[in-house]
Amino acid sequence: MKRSKVETAETRRRIVKSAAAEFRRNGIHATGLSEVMAAAGLTQGGFYRHFGSKAQLVAEACAEGMEWVTQLTEATACPDAGKDGLGTIVESFLALEHRDNLLGGCPLVGLGSELARADDDARAAAMDGFLKLVDLIAKQIPKAKPETARARAIFALSAMIGAVTMSRIVTDAELSTCILEQARKHLAKL
Repeated sequence: MKRSKVETAETRRRIVKSAAAEFRRNGIHATGLSEVMAAAGLTQGGFYRHFGSKAQLVAEACAEGMEWVTQLTEATACPDAGKDGLGTIVESFLALEHRDNLLGGCPLVGLGSELARADDDARAAAMDGFLKLVDLIAKQIPKAKPETARARAIFALSAMIGAVTMSRIVTDAELSTCILEQARKHLAKL
């Protein structure tokens, strides 16, 4: 029986979502297509009906993950509520919960070193997501000139990604927490 376009699109979306989680859990290179498809409740044989290659799936999963983190960051900033948008973003990004949630959070934190070695499409998806976050953060620095706000946003986002990444890498729990605290402290001065 032939599947409808809606069902096919839903299956593809489910594969991308499962891939994003599996890549964050195990890394891109350590995750095989069989694990992705099993996580989506499908068999590996159906993969190539939806994607031309694993690289294509990586790019789409990265784009989906970056879109999710951008929406979450935008909701976190919530400038209409009268909160300090940048401070709220920094607090949320550098939270222990973000550090400890290997399946969620920013794909650049969990997959950055692998994405640096990925194909151009995956790297472009990562860059597009990075730039959307930069723009969102820059809007939280309204008193600065646009080019200054953008430069500060690039620094802030890069520092936050690096801090969470390092806090996940180190084996000393106290040092891990200290990394996040120091990043919060210095970013508060922006």
